[in-house]
Amino acid sequence: MQIIIVGCGNVGGTLAEQLSREDHNITVIDTKAERIRDITERCDVMGITGNGAVRSVQMEAGIEEADLLIAVTDSDELNLLCCLIAKKAGRTCQTIARVRNPHYSKEAAFLKDELGLAMVINPELAAAYEIARLLKYPKAIKVETFAKGRAELLKFRVTNGNPLVGCQLKDIPAKLHCDVLICTVERGEDVAIPDGNFTILDGDLISVVSTSKNLQQFFRKMGMASARVKNSMIIGGGSTSYYLAKQLLANGIQVKIVERDKDRCRSLCDLLPEATIILGDGTDRSLLTEEGIENTQSFITMTNIDEENIMLSLYAKMVSHAKLVTKVHRISYNELIGPLDLGSVIYPKYITAENIIRYVRALSNSMGSNVETLYKLIEDKAEALEFYIRGDSPVVGVPLQDLNLKSNILIAAINHNGSIITPGGQSRIYRGDTVIVITTRTGLHDIRDILQ
Repeated sequence: MQIIIVGCGNVGGTLAEQLSREDHNITVIDTKAERIRDITERCDVMGITGNGAVRSVQMEAGIEEADLLIAVTDSDELNLLCCLIAKKAGRTCQTIARVRNPHYSKEAAFLKDELGLAMVINPELAAAYEIARLLKYPKAIKVETFAKGRAELLKFRVTNGNPLVGCQLKDIPAKLHCDVLICTVERGEDVAIPDGNFTILDGDLISVVSTSKNLQQFFRKMGMASARVKNSMIIGGGSTSYYLAKQLLANGIQVKIVERDKDRCRSLCDLLPEATIILGDGTDRSLLTEEGIENTQSFITMTNIDEENIMLSLYAKMVSHAKLVTKVHRISYNELIGPLDLGSVIYPKYITAENIIRYVRALSNSMGSNVETLYKLIEDKAEALEFYIRGDSPVVGVPLQDLNLKSNILIAAINHNGSIITPGGQSRIYRGDTVIVITTRTGLHDIRDILQ
């Protein structure tokens, strides 16, 4: 596909890097020459320094032949204008705009219809959806969905006392009587797609895939909390906190927000009458104790200061058993905070990029590729892909045990007519199925790519 990206910040850079790796032809536009220089040195992309809302700049970038323009600058208005010009200048170009202003987000359906946008993405709202999904499984560090939500992939850490410790994978079904599949194991810097003889050890990070019902049963049989939390303490009252609180309250979860700005507290009281809004400094330990940090079931740090969020999560880890969610803006902190065990770490910029990339893959699928969904399970080490199976595929009707799969490939689940199957050797894939594949390989675009 021919894709133009306007804006080369963290989101634009992540998009350019990932989409160029997936063999799309990428042109990036930014007003800052140093950003263009940096991204073109790192990735196989073409760069143009200029204003992406100017028609002549878009023409130079090839808008007439482009399949998609993605506008992710820091200005909502500029992003919408870029998309409007692209729709007029491009022949068949689809457009995606990042829009952060809540007032614009309320008009997302109107904007899509009137401006002809393919997608409007709100980073704060997308992050709130991600956090709400995590609170559904308190012990999960990461949750991804496949097959239109019918299958879920959860990552969690195995600790001493867990019945999985010391078990070989082939013995787990008989021991727990749960229809789930363990698809990846992270042990230190090593990542494995395990076979039946693999033994789980204390401290391993494992990913499992199955239906929501089976996963909840799996967690219960391991003696781990499987029900969603009943209350939540959120530090920081910004837009993400507001979107999240609305979702939690709608699900019957008690919400307490600590915010230091008086005017913002007043606004939140009006917007969220069912929530408890506390005017105060979220870093004040006595305040946190008074408001019940020791008994809260989930503790979510959402201030605009990464270091503050990290320190607050570490403190909550010391004094409570809460499910921790830590929002971090700086992607460069990833390696630094990895060993700190901060629970689930949310990078809004990554979430925004992943949502856009998911749409690009769906669009690409309609143009020939059959990748429906792709998630990075472990950055640059393992991926989970969902493939749509067409009738001419060589995998159709063949028992899985007879498929000549490449190494480091695992068929984790089959979605057949809406039913999720945990596959065995005799399982078969049929036309119209979607298949979830776990791999440490990169660059898979077609289900044929899993075969030798």
